[in-house]
Amino acid sequence: MLDDAALERSPVVANNLMNRERTLASYARELGIDVLAEVGAGRWLDLCCGTARALTEAAAVLPKGAEIVGVDLVDPFVSDPLPAPSRLITASVATWEPDGPSDLITCVHGLHYVGDKLGLLTRAASWLTENGLLIANFDTRSVRHPDGTPPGRRLTTALRQAGFAYDPRRHRISLRGHQKVELPYHYLGADDRAGPNYTGQPAVNSIYTHMK
Repeated sequence: MLDDAALERSPVVANNLMNRERTLASYARELGIDVLAEVGAGRWLDLCCGTARALTEAAAVLPKGAEIVGVDLVDPFVSDPLPAPSRLITASVATWEPDGPSDLITCVHGLHYVGDKLGLLTRAASWLTENGLLIANFDTRSVRHPDGTPPGRRLTTALRQAGFAYDPRRHRISLRGHQKVELPYHYLGADDRAGPNYTGQPAVNSIYTHMK
């Protein structure tokens, strides 16, 4: 098992084949939402934003007053800077914290490469506005017990009891409205040898113990 520092140096996490150049249109396809309609004149936080190409497209058409914040472990971002107050931040989502709530929080395929996936989801739930939306690609089979077995329905039940909606066919997890979420899982570390997940790209399994 790897800790966060070692995981972020892993060649799996640094995989250049994953979709870092995604466009704004791809968010509708991957997440099933209209980003512009969800954000309006509010704030959009995009975790694991890649080169932020989609964010620059959105910044050009969102109304005045809207704010976009993109966070990714690595730079380079696109060359065109976002207009203030929007900004791009190079940081680890494992430790980064926002300076205010967001109306929309997205993570397109980024959770596949995060160690404490459940921890990030619970933290992000507390970053929402009262009616904000959190939505991300998420594969429950990437959560494992120390013996390598997936928790299966026990995990999806815990997520739904905490307020999350999970679509197993589309591998999407979502939550509406600011919430303080607690899940009965304790994070131990990550395994970067999990192999390809449903996307066809090598991914990271996250190891947890279940707290009864």
